[in-house]
This record gives sequence, structure tokens and C-alpha cells, in this order.
Amino acid sequence: MSAPVIDRAGRARDAVAREAWGEAYALLHARDRHPDEALTPDDLGALSDAAWWSGHLDESVAARLRAHAAHVAAGDHRGAGLAAWWLHYEYAGLGRPAVAAGWLHRARHHLDGLPPCPEQSFLAWADAEEATARGDGPAALAATGRMTRLAERSGSPDLLALSRQAASAALLAQGRRAEGLALLDEAMCAAEAGELSGVFTGWLYCLALTQCMEAADFGRAVEWTRTAMEWCAAFGTGDNPFRGVCRAHRVEVLDLLGEWTAAEEEARRACREVPVDCLEAAAAAYCAAGDVQRRQGRLDEAARSYAHAHELGRLPQPGLALLRLAQGRADAAAAGLRLALACQDARHGPLARARLLAASTEVSLAVGAVRDAADAAAELDALAGDVPLLRALAGTAAGAVALAEDPGAAAPMLRRALDLWLRLRVPYEAAQTRMLLAAADRAAGDEEAARLELAFARDGFEGLGAGPDARRAAALLSAAARRRLPGGLTAREAQVLRLVAGGATNKGVAGALVISEHTVARHLNNIFAKLGVSTRSAATAYAYAHGLV
Repeated sequence: MSAPVIDRAGRARDAVAREAWGEAYALLHARDRHPDEALTPDDLGALSDAAWWSGHLDESVAARLRAHAAHVAAGDHRGAGLAAWWLHYEYAGLGRPAVAAGWLHRARHHLDGLPPCPEQSFLAWADAEEATARGDGPAALAATGRMTRLAERSGSPDLLALSRQAASAALLAQGRRAEGLALLDEAMCAAEAGELSGVFTGWLYCLALTQCMEAADFGRAVEWTRTAMEWCAAFGTGDNPFRGVCRAHRVEVLDLLGEWTAAEEEARRACREVPVDCLEAAAAAYCAAGDVQRRQGRLDEAARSYAHAHELGRLPQPGLALLRLAQGRADAAAAGLRLALACQDARHGPLARARLLAASTEVSLAVGAVRDAADAAAELDALAGDVPLLRALAGTAAGAVALAEDPGAAAPMLRRALDLWLRLRVPYEAAQTRMLLAAADRAAGDEEAARLELAFARDGFEGLGAGPDARRAAALLSAAARRRLPGGLTAREAQVLRLVAGGATNKGVAGALVISEHTVARHLNNIFAKLGVSTRSAATAYAYAHGLV
């Protein structure tokens, strides 16, 4: 090889070693097109990685196919097995399960029977995922145990972190939440500490986000998403590891955080990036975009987004039902949710069902079906367990039902739910809960607290750009201002004054309001002072003159 050729090869391999993928792609792509520079099997594998990171997914697969053929020609079963496994993984991500299964079978053909080697850890991972899919928890954990032993034997931090992530997924699938999340945290610490290669760091961030959202652990999802984006900025990839389903989950996180402009842009990117053979992620992205558009009052755009999702094979619920409710078509909303709840299975995860149940509670109350709303809220409560995000959804739903059945019991439930939403930093749902809480406060006679909640809700909606909700809160706030009591009286003082004006003694007022006579006397002293009167008859005259009776 001439010196210039050697120099170009060295520069390309140096870029790969530095994980400067854009530079590596350009150099390797140029070398591959040069008639005098044949790429080695390892170079072709690097070209595949660089093409993937640079967004050239078709080229990534093509280069991996050539790398596999080159390893086979060289008699390198380990290299061929690893390339075959990567092809299985990439074709699965492209939504081509039959082709992916074929490449996994070929990877086993290359690697089975060899002495223990690092490449076999990927086969163990595939075994774990297959066992989890068929509900065989012990087999899944046995496979992740093999994966961990192979990773430890190899001394690879990348494989060890990946094996912990795989074991975490197996534990979570069995409902062993605390163990699974603890193991996931351990795996992600290695990524955050910079102990892993860039490829595995990005990969683990994406896998962690998916796991956290499927487990409805919103706090971890937010934390690992933000850490991943900081890593991307420092790593200089020019992009982020969230593509396909991973990007759809990132959209969910941004949506819940109230970062709606970013969420909608990420949804658009997901739809542009997803190949025609992988439609689930595009459908999820269209649903997320529709949710943002609906809450901003862009109902026609939301309808189109939900229609795109439906076209791709996904029931766009609960977003479509809430759109129909906003359009005044509550019966259509209820019918859509009944179908979605009947069609949903465990694969969709607890958060998806919780959202359907929360929407079902809201729609049922809107059509006056309080019993149906109570049933949906009860199922949601049983599903929520001690998961904060689900607990907040359940508390809001239960409070809404109580507001219809027993307003006096609603306020404590709604305050607990609001506290959870605020701690989770989920602004839209917090503002919605404040609206319900304002109604509960008003039912309890506390107009001042109701006005405060409405004001906070209005400000929250305005900050998000949720125009219809902001206008509704502002209208209720204006109505509350018109109901403001004269003379600076509190709601309780007005209750006392009405009873006194009706001829009740202090004892009678105390019995009616279930308070002590001493408290009644204190309220009367405050009333006399505020109204500038000194007798019960003068206070009674004031009450009639100002429409309090």
C-alpha cells in the first residue's frame, strides 16, 4: 500500500477509535469508493457503526452484510457471529422480524460450540428476551446469568453493564420492581461515569428510557433522558441516541414535562426517521403530536395526527376520545375508550392502561355515568400501587369521582394528587387537578381557596400554551370574582351571617355548622367589625341589603 493509502486508513481508524462518527463515516465511505483501498472486515463493521450514528441506516445494514461475508470468507466464526447478531438486532429495529430471526439463527450457527467468548453474551441476551416474551421468568434470569458470566470473563465494562441492564429487564417483567430498578441504576452509573464506549453508552441510555417508561417510572425516565442529552452534547454526536421507539418515549417525557414545542419537533423527527417497515414508533409519535395539538386548541391538526396513527395500525387513544370530548361528542369519546380498553393487553405496559382509565373516568363523568367513572377509577387505583406517576393519575381520578358523589371527601384526595404532580414536575396535569380542587373548595364554601387554585391553574395553562384550558380557568376565575362576598367576609362568616339573619341563636348556628358556640361568638365579633355594626339586627339588615340571604 502506498503512503497516502496507509495515511487515509490510519486516519479513518483513529476517528473510529475516538468515536468521531461523522468524521469516521466520511473517511471510511471515501475509502470504500476508492478502487485501490479494500476495507477489511473490521473496517466494514466500523463503517456500519459510523453510518448508523450518522443517520445512514440503509448503508449501515449494507456494510454489516459485507462485514459478515468478509468474516465468513476469512474463516472467522466469532467475527461472523457478531456481525450476524448485529444484523438480527438492526433488522428487528427495522420491523422485519422474519429476517431478524434468520440472522439470529445464523449467529447461533457461528458461535454455538465455540469455547466461551464475549460474542456469546449477545446470544444469551437474545435467549433472555425470548424467555421473557413467553413468560418464562426463571429461564430469562438463567440466560442473563450466563450473559453476566461471559461479560465478567471478557473483562469488558460494556458487556457487563449490558448484562445488568438485561437482568433488570427480566426482573421488571416478573414484577420484581425494586430489584430490577436497582440493577438498572447500577448499569446506568457505568454509563454516566464515562466507563463505557460511546456506542454502548448511547445504547444503554435508549434501553433505560424504554424500560423506565414501560415501568411508569417517570422520575428515572426524566433523569436518564437529561443525562443522555448532556452526554450527547459533550460527546459531539450531532444527534442523540433516541431513534424509533426510543424517540417516541422521549416525546412522552417531553410532553409530560410540558416542553411541548420540543415534544412536537421530536415527534416530527420520529415520523421522518422511521422506515416504512417499522410503523409502531411512527404511530406513537403521531399520537404524541396529536396530544400536544389538542391541548393547545389546534383540533383540526390533532384530528389529522390521530388519523395518521390510526392508519398505521394504532388506536389513537385516549387522545382521540379527549378530542371528541372537546368537540362536544362525549358519546363517541366513551365508545372509543371502551373499545381501546377491551383491545389492550399487558404488552402495552401499566402507564398506557392507566391513561385509558383516567380518560375513561373523565369522559364517564362528562356523560353523567358516575358508576362507570367510579369503576374505572377503582381499577386505576388497584393498578397504581406505589408508583408515583400512576398514583397521581389514580388520585386525580378518585377525586373527580368524589366531587360528583361526595364533594366533602374530594378535597383531601385532590390535594394529595396535586402534591404528587408538583413533585413529579408535570405541569399540565397539575393545572387540571387544581381545576378540580377549586370546585371541591367551592363546594366546601372556601371561595378564597377556590380562587387561588383557579389563578394558579390559569397561569399554568397559559405558560404551556394550553389556550382552551386557560380560557376556561379565566372564565371561572372571573365568575368567582363576581361571587366575591361583600364586606370582606369569608365563606364561613357568610354562612354564620345567613343563619343569624334567619333568626338562629348562637347555639342554633353552632349546631347547624357543627362548631362550638365559642367559635360562633368569635365569628360574630369578626362580622360586626368588618361590617361596622354592633347588633344582630344591624347585621341582619346588611345581609338582606347585600343579597346574602
